[in-house]
Amino acid sequence: MATLYDVPADALIEALADRLADEVEQPDWARFTKTGTGRELPPEQDDFWVTRAGSLLRRVAVDGEVGVDRLTTAYGGSKGGSNRYQVAPARATEGSGKIVRTILQQLEEVGYVETAEGEGRRVTAEGRSLLDETAGDVLEDLDRPELERYA
Repeated sequence: MATLYDVPADALIEALADRLADEVEQPDWARFTKTGTGRELPPEQDDFWVTRAGSLLRRVAVDGEVGVDRLTTAYGGSKGGSNRYQVAPARATEGSGKIVRTILQQLEEVGYVETAEGEGRRVTAEGRSLLDETAGDVLEDLDRPELERYA
């Protein structure tokens, strides 16, 4: 049986986004919201919300009990040297806590994530089952030569 560690992360997140499309819904305000203080514009992808939901589900499963603060750090970036109109040296910035918190709440409503009192959030048995089933499907879809590259 395949687990989330047996397949490439990008392929797993893409497949999870397809499965979560019916269960996780993008709020109206998300079209206008930046994903962090280091960003200039909101994301342009149409499926950003479900892709981030799949990524968050995988991240919570890999990290174990994890809080919103650690997840905003993980989804942060840099502000400074690489952005337009900025001359200052780059520095680390955090991602949007509202986006992370809202997606985690939606995943809780569906039953894939639960709150661990005082420790953050963790994946439920249903969430682990979804991850493993999706990983199995992704593993079947991968070609053998391509699979050897990831081994």
